[in-house]
Amino acid sequence: MLERGDTIGHTWVHLYDGLVLHTGKHLSALPGLRFPSSTPLFPTRGHFVDYLRRYAGRFDVPVQTNADVRSIGREDDTWIVELGDGRSMRSQTVVVATGIVSNPYVPEIPNQAHFRGRVLHSVDYRRPGPFANQRVLVVGAGNSSGEISAELAGAGAQVTVAIRSGARVVPRALLGIPVQYIGAVLDTLPPPVLRSAMRITSALSGRFRGESPLPPPTDNPCAAVPLIGFHLSDGVKSGRIQLKRGLLAFTTDGVRFSDGSEQPFDTVILATGYRAALGMLSGSVTLDRCGFGARQNRVISVDSPDLYFVGHNYGPAGGLRNIARDARLAARLIADRSRGKARTQRETPRRSNER
Repeated sequence: MLERGDTIGHTWVHLYDGLVLHTGKHLSALPGLRFPSSTPLFPTRGHFVDYLRRYAGRFDVPVQTNADVRSIGREDDTWIVELGDGRSMRSQTVVVATGIVSNPYVPEIPNQAHFRGRVLHSVDYRRPGPFANQRVLVVGAGNSSGEISAELAGAGAQVTVAIRSGARVVPRALLGIPVQYIGAVLDTLPPPVLRSAMRITSALSGRFRGESPLPPPTDNPCAAVPLIGFHLSDGVKSGRIQLKRGLLAFTTDGVRFSDGSEQPFDTVILATGYRAALGMLSGSVTLDRCGFGARQNRVISVDSPDLYFVGHNYGPAGGLRNIARDARLAARLIADRSRGKARTQRETPRRSNER
């Protein structure tokens, strides 16, 4: 197992301090090890980092840290993996479990070079303290945007959120049950039916809490995860967070919005999401319409039976649950394929010139 960072769970270690999973612990564990009973229903980033370290120790996972994979290529029937430190590795099978966080999406926004404030992606945000009393614009309508905006507003920042395409808001829990658990049941439905179910859930929560102040989302088959929790909606309703439509361009002191208005800001945080981290494959694999590796049977690359993708399935059941499901499936398929190869080699008759 190759880890690009200097510690197990490098990605999770460097996410923002206040991160709390919006997926319940019962469906967020990896195969073979539950969370401790003392872990809260919705684990924090710290809880999950500790869990990953215990997991690696429990199963004696052979992790190589500081192993940044620069390229993966094919040579005959073998994969050649090149690392950033010059090392090279060979393998019959490769599992790509690189996720998305190492590939943040940064949109090209006109005149950004002229803006005198600070621009950063949400992946580089750690804690609200440095932004207290600043005018902060958060761009995006995903879960990172909602959580970071609420945290900044609570710390005294003047927060505005720019939402271009809208958001569907659902509660983190219904009657004390994580909405993810309901999503795990709905995840078996066809996508159109699933989107209808999410609209119904959002409408029901609106009846009890009032209509969401956020604009409704546009149809996007790749935006399978709604905005979970009411922290952003409540901040907008209370006036602690201002809401604007899409960002059109930067100005010297701030930004111009799509409605033509301009507003000054000290910092702009781009909570604009991520793309699948597949740069090491150099465009040599087929992608699906959402930019992930195209797969058959959930995890097998359509381009090679010895290339697997784990963590490329997203949906209302939760990313970690899908990762656990993909991991079990990939492990079983790899083991079956290895046994099949071994059996074929044993049963292949020798040629007359072979010893």
